Amino acid sequence: MRLPTARVSLLQRLFRGEAILFLTSIGHIMKTAIFLTILLVAAMAPLRGQDRYLCKNGHIWFYSETPLEVIEAHNYEAASVLTPATGDLVFQLLIKSFKFERALMEEHFNENYMESARYPKSDFKGKFVNLEEIDFSKNGVYKAVVEGKLTIHNKTNTVRQNGTVEVKGGTILVKAKFDLAPKDYDIDIPSAVRDKIAKSVAVTVDMAYERYKK
Repeated sequence: MRLPTARVSLLQRLFRGEAILFLTSIGHIMKTAIFLTILLVAAMAPLRGQDRYLCKNGHIWFYSETPLEVIEAHNYEAASVLTPATGDLVFQLLIKSFKFERALMEEHFNENYMESARYPKSDFKGKFVNLEEIDFSKNGVYKAVVEGKLTIHNKTNTVRQNGTVEVKGGTILVKAKFDLAPKDYDIDIPSAVRDKIAKSVAVTVDMAYERYKK
């Protein structure tokens, strides 16, 4: 039995669409894997002989609210390496991994504001400056102060933020919340939408580290 030409054409387009979606997903997974590998090699190379803790799927999100607009985006692919002995902390994430509720908002974020094709990642390199107050070998919740260089949109600033470290059964949980002003990172907000975006956005960091096993 032969299918009508129109139906065959429709099926071909559907299969072609499925293939494109599949290849796009595979490409995204491969890029993330390569990104994580580069992070691990760069962060671990100078720290041989020291215990390190790794987070592959950290959660970082931001929230902005004005009378005209509420903006929220989540990134579940932040990668980070923590070295308890020295307090060194490294973060990296892909800007395009931030997901919005509305596709158009996500498109504007990547193309108009963050220019993620040109500046694809953000990173932080720093350390716990109150390391003597944190016992990574003992269960408990500790106040933490982190200081280092944060790079967003190819602009690097020195930052110092408070947070918490919770040691729980071999897992290290790091959490922080802070405000970030787009203008501090040369992110230009067009005047037409300036009233819809807060002058500073609330950023939340939620990371779970496991001991790295060779």
